[in-house]
Amino acid sequence: MTDTALFLQQLINGLSLGAMYSLLALGFTLVYGILELINFSHFNVFMVGSFIAMWVLQMFGLTGQDVILTGLPLAMVLLVAFAATMLGSGVIGVLIERLCLRPLRNVKGPAAMITTIGVSYILFNFILLTAGAENLNYPNPMPSIQYHIEGAVLDLRVVLIWVVALVLMLALHFFVQKSRIGKAMRATAQDPEAARMMGVEVDKVVMMAFFLGSALAGAAGLIFGIYYNFTSFIIGFTAGLRAFTAAVLGGIGNVPGAMLGGVIIGLIEALGGQIAGEWTDVIIFSILVLVLVFKPTGLLGRMAPNKS
Repeated sequence: MTDTALFLQQLINGLSLGAMYSLLALGFTLVYGILELINFSHFNVFMVGSFIAMWVLQMFGLTGQDVILTGLPLAMVLLVAFAATMLGSGVIGVLIERLCLRPLRNVKGPAAMITTIGVSYILFNFILLTAGAENLNYPNPMPSIQYHIEGAVLDLRVVLIWVVALVLMLALHFFVQKSRIGKAMRATAQDPEAARMMGVEVDKVVMMAFFLGSALAGAAGLIFGIYYNFTSFIIGFTAGLRAFTAAVLGGIGNVPGAMLGGVIIGLIEALGGQIAGEWTDVIIFSILVLVLVFKPTGLLGRMAPNKS
C-alpha cells in the first residue's frame, strides 16, 4: 500500500472513530452544559447500549457473522436497532437522573459526581455478571460492499456510520437551536433560576438532557459494535475517556465543540496509531492535560460564570 493510500485509509478510519466519539461526547456536553456535572456513568451507558443493540439484532436472527434470517429489509432492521437502542439507553439515562442524581441536586460538593462513578460501576458489573467477561461477536447485518479510492478501502458499513452520525448530530443541533425544549435547555444552561422564574420546568429540561445524551451514547454503542464486530463489558472506559477528552477539547458544554473535538480525537487516534504506535494514548491524554491547563474553555467554548 502506497503512502497516499495508507494516509487515506487512516483518514477513513479516523473519521469513523470521530463519528463515534462525537456522539458520545455530546452526552457529556449536554449534561455539563445544564448541571455543570461530569457524568461518569455515561461511559457505561455507552457500553450497555452496545449490548442492547446486539440483543435487538439477535432478535432478528443475527448471530456473529450470519446473514439476515427474517427476510426484513436491511434498512428496516437497522432502523429498528437504532431506535430500540437509543430508546433503551435514553431510559437508562432518565432513571439515573431521576433516582440517583435528582435527590442530590441541591447538595454542594462532589457528591453527585461521585454518585455517577458508583452508578457506572453498577452498570459495569451488571453486564459482567449477566453477559460474562469474554468478548462477544457482534451481529453484522451489513453486506460486504467496498469502494476503492486511490488504493484505500471504504466499506459500506463505514458510509452508514458517517451518515447516521451526521444525521443524529445535525438533528440534535437543530433541536437545541430551534425547538421549544431546546430553547428551554439553553435558557437553563445560562441561568436555571431565571429560567424557572420564566416558567421553564427545569426538572423536565434536565431529564431531557439525560435522555438525549444517553440515547446518543446508545447510538455510539451500536456504531462501535458494527465497526469493531465485537462488544464487551470493558469497552466503556477507554472510549468514554477519549470522548470526554473530545468534549473538553471542543469546549465542554458546547454542542458544535463536542462534534469537532470528537472528529479531532478520532483522527489523532487513527493517524497517531500509524505514526506513533503505542504512544497514541499518551498523545491523546496529553492533549486533555494541555487543554485543561492552557485553554480550559476548549476550542469553541467560552468562559461562563460558575453556577455553584
